Amino acid sequence: MFDIERWQEIFETLRKNKLRTFLTGLSVFIGIFILVMLLGFSTGISNGVRSQFEQDATNRISVWTGVTTKGYKGLNPGRYVQLKNSSFEAVQNKYDDLLEYRTKDYMIWGGTVTYKNETGNFRIRGTLPDNQFIENADIGSGRFVSQSDLQNNKKVAVIGNKMKKDLFKDEDPIDKNIQIFGMNFKVIGVFYDPGGDREESQVYIPVTTAQQVFNAGDNIRNMAFTVKMANNFDQAVAQSTAIAEGIEAQIKEIHTVAPDDQSAVRVNNTLEEAKKIYSLIATIQAVFWFVGIGTIIAGIVGVGNIMLIVVKERTKEIGIRKALGALPMSIVGMILQEAVFVTMFAGLFGLIFGLGLLELVGPQIESDFIKYPQVNFNIALTTVFLLVIAGALAGFIPAYRAAKIKPIVALRDE
Repeated sequence: MFDIERWQEIFETLRKNKLRTFLTGLSVFIGIFILVMLLGFSTGISNGVRSQFEQDATNRISVWTGVTTKGYKGLNPGRYVQLKNSSFEAVQNKYDDLLEYRTKDYMIWGGTVTYKNETGNFRIRGTLPDNQFIENADIGSGRFVSQSDLQNNKKVAVIGNKMKKDLFKDEDPIDKNIQIFGMNFKVIGVFYDPGGDREESQVYIPVTTAQQVFNAGDNIRNMAFTVKMANNFDQAVAQSTAIAEGIEAQIKEIHTVAPDDQSAVRVNNTLEEAKKIYSLIATIQAVFWFVGIGTIIAGIVGVGNIMLIVVKERTKEIGIRKALGALPMSIVGMILQEAVFVTMFAGLFGLIFGLGLLELVGPQIESDFIKYPQVNFNIALTTVFLLVIAGALAGFIPAYRAAKIKPIVALRDE
């Protein structure tokens, strides 16, 4: 039941002790404000890292090679391990049932591409149709490389949006011819990539065409696969790790490489890396929660101490109330109500201020690893609920002590 006289009494008490009330509320305000900011930035870090992983498929296994550092089976160190079409086919055949997408690349890092009077230096990648999904390339217009293009060694090209802007400006590039090292290729599509300008500054052509026009024979530079995801994330990581280790061992066996030669054959498993990063994010979030809640507890302890002082100052008043027939629950309610009000008011103000600051500052933050710092609305509501409990706990011990005061003792208090 709403008791206006009790509220008037509480406000009168707070007005008489403005500085003390302000400092008490400030400690709670700072605590909840720090918690909101920490939680917001932990979410921003999580969003940033996830966006980095989303640039390519998260369940990706990439294979590339280097130079051997150890002699093996009579072969000297210093050999370059050259991947072949047969290397790719051997891996594909062995793990076919466990793979989702697969691709092999023949790459030219710096190729001269020309359209009319515009010329640029771009990466040229001969690839397979599945690479669209492995690289998360979004086709803005036209289409990607097809199986028919591969079978017929067609001179067709899918260009990145950055490349389109550089060479074609505002002109539609579809069905136009570009020259790659002086050879005509018809543009069949334009793609966008989450990786931005760096990934969009390249052109995809059929790998069979690349091998033919660049005299590569059956050589490839690298290969990549995505693993079919299990229902359980840990199972998916375990399966992906086992496949990655199996592929590494298989490639080393095919190309006569020492099993412990780490430089000759390198396999990167993004799912395993993702687990490590997400575990780190979870640890960071736990630390942020710990620090934030610790700060709030410090503020709540301050509220409890102030309420003990309040009870001490009002001992005689409480004794008179009890002598006039005030029930212990009435005394407890009076102290608790004041503690909860101070905590709730300061806490809500800190919460609103923190959320508002995140909304204002968050969109201005330009960082690859911090994106859209914000606090989940459900977490904000939970924080408010915890504030109510914390305020009640802060005031309970002082309120209990006040309820136990004997009138005769209170009236003697100076």
